Amino acid sequence: MSHPPLRGAALVVSTFALSLASFMQVLDTSIANVAIPTIAGDLAVAPQQGTWIITSFGVSLAIALPLTGGLARRFGEVRLFVGSVLLFTLASWGCGLADSLETLIVLRVVQGAVAGPMVPLSQSLLLSTFPPERKGQALALWAMTVVVAPIVGPVLGGVITDQMSWPWIFYINVPVGLFAAWLTWQMLGERDSVRARLPIDVVGMVLLVVWVGCLQVMLDKGHELDWFESPVIVTLAITSLVAFAYFCVWELTAEHPAVDLTLFRSRDFVVGTLAMSVGYMCFFGSIVIFPLWLQTQMGYTATWAGLAAAPIGVLSVILSPLVGRNLHRVDPRLIGSVAFFVFALASFWNAGFTTSASFGQLIVPRFIIGVGIACFFAPLTTITLTDLPPARIASASGLANFLRMLGGSFGASMSVSLWTHRESFHHSQLVEHLSPYEQVTRSVLGALGDRDFDTQTGTGLLARMVDGQAVMLATNDVFYLSGWIFLALLILVWFAHRRGRGIAPATPVAAD
Repeated sequence: MSHPPLRGAALVVSTFALSLASFMQVLDTSIANVAIPTIAGDLAVAPQQGTWIITSFGVSLAIALPLTGGLARRFGEVRLFVGSVLLFTLASWGCGLADSLETLIVLRVVQGAVAGPMVPLSQSLLLSTFPPERKGQALALWAMTVVVAPIVGPVLGGVITDQMSWPWIFYINVPVGLFAAWLTWQMLGERDSVRARLPIDVVGMVLLVVWVGCLQVMLDKGHELDWFESPVIVTLAITSLVAFAYFCVWELTAEHPAVDLTLFRSRDFVVGTLAMSVGYMCFFGSIVIFPLWLQTQMGYTATWAGLAAAPIGVLSVILSPLVGRNLHRVDPRLIGSVAFFVFALASFWNAGFTTSASFGQLIVPRFIIGVGIACFFAPLTTITLTDLPPARIASASGLANFLRMLGGSFGASMSVSLWTHRESFHHSQLVEHLSPYEQVTRSVLGALGDRDFDTQTGTGLLARMVDGQAVMLATNDVFYLSGWIFLALLILVWFAHRRGRGIAPATPVAAD
């Protein structure tokens, strides 16, 4: 037996409850970033050690995501979601009370682990409550929480840290989490999914912890430790690779696997997940590089760099509901293609910037990216979940979100490494022309001499100009590469089926 979709006030209230909880969880992935120096100072540790506050949460969250489906089948989707929200709230309260870095890291690990099911289950539960013709709108609402929360996080974290104190970054979750859990249970408690007392795949879970944990730490620390020049990184890479191979073999042969890898037999799931993960990798890499370039080379403060990046959320919030309302009428491959075309256009636009770019010139492509974001998450999620039965939606959503998050980690690490490598390459090329015998060098030094700069000062200014140009060219290279990858993904989405049967409707009712 399946529950009928919710309508009217019940649909609005349940959507608000689910969105509030998922917004809180996604917000916590970025809200602590700007507070790291303050937290590290208060706990008497180096800022480099303080980054483990972010890494520990990300690793445990990544591990928990693909386990969502198995846990949901065992405990029920609504029970698991509400339990996750309550445990996340309790862990947040503990994080605020932490009086040492070690305690805070342990609690962040717990916080990330219990938070894993929240986002995929919010997606699954939204789909089960919306009428079939409005499921695209449900996905659009879900996508807005994923997009807006990372933008709001750093701003809100900075305000709370400056105006109050860093523990309130975590305390703020307590009333929000309790309210969201209570409201969700009131609205959806009688609509839980079927539960089955399946054996727990301990071996699969251990292998997942090992390979994902090693991979995530490798990505987080790779640039700092000079990648494969470091024996630590090499050890982590080998351990992750071996554990991953064993994990795949075990999960494909286990009777009750922790992660349902048979989902990859679906062509639409493969195409949608690959397009979303690689697309998010490029998108996330660009939003890491952009503020770094502004603050290190263009003289922007953290506030102004945030303001320059913030416009990407404006059009996405405005257009996402419109995309959602029409998603059942338009081929999702076409809307996804629009997203990748806009991302490519904005990337090539950014690749043409020079060191003289004004604030107004910088924010125009950021506004345009908002159109791409509105056309990105909901259509690709529709492709990914097309034709899957209701019982597999939670598993598919958890696995797809896990791969998307992993793509973001790859994007952050690889973009910084590529940026640094290309900066060194361009710098070495430009320095070759810094010779007293070169006409350009003599002209620049002569112009500086006319402005009363002595030779030593003029040479120093010239060297800084070369450094700035090298970084600018490296930034352009990163955006050029992203643009070409986005164009390739535009082609990839058309390998999905033309139209599926749509996202499967309701989730079965509980049976005790």
